Amino acid sequence: MRSIFSSIFLFLSILTLSAQEMTSAKLLEIIEQEADTVSASGNSIRFLLKETMLFCIYDENANRMRIISPIVKREEIGKEELLNAFVANFHSALDVKYALSDEIIWSVFTHPLMELSDHQVVDAIHQVYSAAVTFGSSYSSTNMVFPGNTQKKEKPKPKILNKI
Repeated sequence: MRSIFSSIFLFLSILTLSAQEMTSAKLLEIIEQEADTVSASGNSIRFLLKETMLFCIYDENANRMRIISPIVKREEIGKEELLNAFVANFHSALDVKYALSDEIIWSVFTHPLMELSDHQVVDAIHQVYSAAVTFGSSYSSTNMVFPGNTQKKEKPKPKILNKI
């Protein structure tokens, strides 16, 4: 009897997981619902949210995706802003991290593609947006902050990149 219940539970779990698989088509559909403007090309989606540029880049074969937003050129900020971003990565950026690539500071969310839920995609979009627009001030992706030494030195907010 126990093995019958175990088998039923396993079967229902498999059905539930397969029903929640994220695809590139579903990802695009969610982004179109959240964004102001959307442009898809190949394995990337470029979109605006409240005048802030975001990108979603995915690879279904590798089961990976990223939602990113360019913030500022590295040369336009100082050491304090970089250190503040590192502190934020631990305390206030939560599911999003600040990263440096091609001499640009980015707000970045990465996740396995298929395991994403619709809610996680929506949340990721808004966290990437928030982390981008709060860079230079609160450096946060949500209102939640993990406790600890979260002191950051605030300076005037650098100009946010909207076009690359």
